[in-house]
Amino acid sequence: MNSIVKKTGLVIPFATLYFFAEAQIYTSRFEAGINGGVFIYQGDLTPEPLGAYATLKPQFGIFAAYLLNRSFSVRGNFSFGGLKADDAKYNIPEYRKQRAFRFTTPVSEFSGMLVWDILGKNGIEGRRGFAPYLFTGVGVSLLNIQRDWSNYNAAYFNAESVSEGLVADMAHPVPKMLPVVPVGAGIKYFISGRLAIKAETNYRLMSSDYLDGFSQSVNPGKKDNYYSHSVGIVLSLGYKDRNDCPVKP
Repeated sequence: MNSIVKKTGLVIPFATLYFFAEAQIYTSRFEAGINGGVFIYQGDLTPEPLGAYATLKPQFGIFAAYLLNRSFSVRGNFSFGGLKADDAKYNIPEYRKQRAFRFTTPVSEFSGMLVWDILGKNGIEGRRGFAPYLFTGVGVSLLNIQRDWSNYNAAYFNAESVSEGLVADMAHPVPKMLPVVPVGAGIKYFISGRLAIKAETNYRLMSSDYLDGFSQSVNPGKKDNYYSHSVGIVLSLGYKDRNDCPVKP
């Protein structure tokens, strides 16, 4: 009995030491970071195909990721900022200054994504240079849409259906929450094995035409969307000597 106790007393310290040694080598697979940039509205209240760059609003976010293997990770994101558009910002076509619809809304967005590191640089030996990636996922945006038609020139549209559509829009409540499907691409640059900077574009697909508060009076056949350009910092949490990812043969 005493012999077993003595042996056990020797094994436990060695097992504990081994565990902590391995924890230093095979470290956490987690990443976290912050980013900042702009939100861009894309919908009926701008004639620009790339969206309302005339009314950009700031965007900030935080994120955390878990590395599944050297090529894929899952990422959770929280972004907040605003969206804005104003017909009167555009001289062409002429009717926009006469219609003069506009809207603003704060945006709080929660999303989850699957991220594909194209070059498979999630492993320690790959954490240098550039690492392009693609992603997609699902999310939800919380909104407080304020629509404004106070400068609308009804006489200018007397022979058209804009006024009738506006009546229908005013009877339609604006959404407080909308599902989004984020799709995008980015690139990281590793300053060190633990620290990287990144830039990405994140496009949100939506199924609603009331992001701006207007639909029947503008173009009911076209859905509204928004996207962002951002830059940020990525920190590998618990990183020490290597990541617990399979080594390439």
